[in-house]
Amino acid sequence: MIMPSVIKQIEEKYKKHAVVDVRPGDSVRVHQKIREGAKERIQIFEGLVIRVSKKDSLSSTIVVRRVAGGIGVEKSYLMHSPLVMKIEVTKRSKVRRNYLTYMRARTGKAARLTGVAFDKAVNELPEDPAIEAAEQKLKDEAAAEHAAAEATKAAAEAETEAKVEAAVASHDEA
Repeated sequence: MIMPSVIKQIEEKYKKHAVVDVRPGDSVRVHQKIREGAKERIQIFEGLVIRVSKKDSLSSTIVVRRVAGGIGVEKSYLMHSPLVMKIEVTKRSKVRRNYLTYMRARTGKAARLTGVAFDKAVNELPEDPAIEAAEQKLKDEAAAEHAAAEATKAAAEAETEAKVEAAVASHDEA
């Protein structure tokens, strides 16, 4: 029996449970977490995947290109980065190369790629069982806290009503 190397064990710890199958020629929407000071927000970058590297490793990357304001903008994303929240494939195109660097020189109609039909279920990833268990535990704890708060509130209301009834009874006697 072969023991997995220490590096593989560490990589497995940091890998995401499941990632979308992204290929060169796909049009994607990448949801990235941006931290500005104390605030966080999600920024969406939509474009064409021109390169996919090291598909099955922890350091797998995609390069996404789009033209914004007449200027070509390319961003490289680590697939397993915690800052990449979600990747959606919006269109899949027929390409015969792994690196679509020739797309950098193309503009307008020349930059079109022939679309192919694909299953939209590519974007639906199975949930990580550990995350689901943690979410269920949090829900259970929240439900228990809510029940305890309701019980405390009901006891306080009963006590208040008893005081009111005692005050009304003493008022009627006087």
